[in-house]
Amino acid sequence: MEMRALFGTHTQGKTLKTDVNIDPSRSPFIKERIEVLFEGNDLQDLYDQLHLINMQDDTFKVLFVKINDQTGPGKVEYDEKRQIERDTGMHITGELDLHEPDITFGLVPYEDRWYLGIYTKAEPVWLNHVKKPREYSTALGTRTARAIANIAVPDPAGKKAIDPCCGIGTVLVEALSMGINIDGRDINPLVVEGSRENIKYFGFTGNVTLGAIADVQDTYDATIIDLPYNLYTHATPEDQLAILKNARHFTRKLVLVTIENIDHMITQAGFTVKDRCIAKKGKASAFSREILVCE
Repeated sequence: MEMRALFGTHTQGKTLKTDVNIDPSRSPFIKERIEVLFEGNDLQDLYDQLHLINMQDDTFKVLFVKINDQTGPGKVEYDEKRQIERDTGMHITGELDLHEPDITFGLVPYEDRWYLGIYTKAEPVWLNHVKKPREYSTALGTRTARAIANIAVPDPAGKKAIDPCCGIGTVLVEALSMGINIDGRDINPLVVEGSRENIKYFGFTGNVTLGAIADVQDTYDATIIDLPYNLYTHATPEDQLAILKNARHFTRKLVLVTIENIDHMITQAGFTVKDRCIAKKGKASAFSREILVCE
C-alpha cells in the first residue's frame, strides 16, 4: 500500500523501476536506490558507455546489488557478482576505494537489461524513534506509523495533515521527521502532554492541541486517525461514527486505522474506501489492524 501511494504502482518482485524520486530512507520497506545513469542490453553494451565517467578527485566503488529479479538460469552467483564489480570498475576512470568511497555506483540486472547509477542505501531512521520518553501499549508500531504517514502524504510539498486522535504522537514523530507539515490533537490532556514531550525529545517542532475532533476549524489535505477502540477505551460505535463524520468536514483524504471492519460507518460518514491492507503488531502477534485509504 505504501508503494502504491509513493510510486502510483507496485511490484510483486523486489525491484521497482520508476521515475519518482524518493529518498529511500523515507520508507521502512525500501532498502536501497539506484539513480540510473547508464543502461544497456548486456554488460558489454553498458561498459561501452562508462568511458563517459571521469571521477577526477573523487574515489568510487561498484556494488552489485543483492536484490534483483534474476532467478533460475539468470541468477548471478556471489563469485560472478564480485568479478562483474571488478570488471565494471576497470571501465571507470578514477581511483577505487572499497572502504570509504566518495561515490558508490550500484549495478543491477532488471528485466533483461543492465543498469548502473548512483547508489544510496536506506537508513532505518524509524528505528531511532522506537524508544520514546512516553509510551502507550496500544500505540502503532513505529515502522507502521512511518508507512502510514507516507500513505497519507506521499508528496509533502504544499500539503498539510492532521492526526486528531494522536495519542502519544507516534505518527506525528515519523511524519515530522520526513518534513510533513502535520498537526496533532487529542481530547486526553495526559497523552497530549506525552505527545509534546516525545516530539521535543527527538528535536522536532510540532503543533499539538487539546480538544475534540468536532472542534477542528482548519481544513487539511490528509487526516490520519487511529480509531479509538472499545477494547481499550470507552469509545462506542456511535463515538467512532461521530469521529468519522467530523473528519469528513475538514479533510479530503482519510487514512484510517481500525481493529474491526467498519465499512458501513465509512459509507455513512460520506467516505469511499480507495485502498486497504492488514498490518500486524509484531511478527508473532495476533493483534492486527486494518489500514484504509478513504476519500
